[in-house]
Amino acid sequence: MNSNILNSIGLGSIDPAIFIIVLLVLLLVNIVLLVIFIVKNVKLANRMNAFMLGKDASSLEEEITDLFAINKNIVEKVRENRKDIRKIYRKFTKAIQKVGIVKYDAYQQMGGDLSFSMALLDEENNGFIMNSVHSTEGCYTYTKEVRDGRCDLELGNEEKIALEKAVNQEQ
Repeated sequence: MNSNILNSIGLGSIDPAIFIIVLLVLLLVNIVLLVIFIVKNVKLANRMNAFMLGKDASSLEEEITDLFAINKNIVEKVRENRKDIRKIYRKFTKAIQKVGIVKYDAYQQMGGDLSFSMALLDEENNGFIMNSVHSTEGCYTYTKEVRDGRCDLELGNEEKIALEKAVNQEQ
């Protein structure tokens, strides 16, 4: 069988049946691709509907704008919190963080360890030693200043032990 159309396009030597079979195969491939495209389109439409949750574009735009505003507010609060934390940390370094205490019987006459030496220090080992001496005549309390873990005044044995306990404390 000879076709004028096939001759005019330069394919006159091809059998028309082979030409029709090739066209049918191409049609079948197109149908398969169309089915794949429809399935992907349905999946995409389902994902979009789930994302939109029944909202239209303008309400979704408002929601996204609100989320940006909330995010901006959160970022500002985080900055404020960081400043506050730095301020608290600076103050905290000067707060009493280390304590060493030694109880003792000052005159071996009271029948108990009612006297004590207590070292109260900050992070940098600055603070004071409080010594309270109890006797039968009364109670006497005095303090000695501590700088960098040292005291310029002479310390008694109990005061030295209390200061060592405080200085060597883990933070």
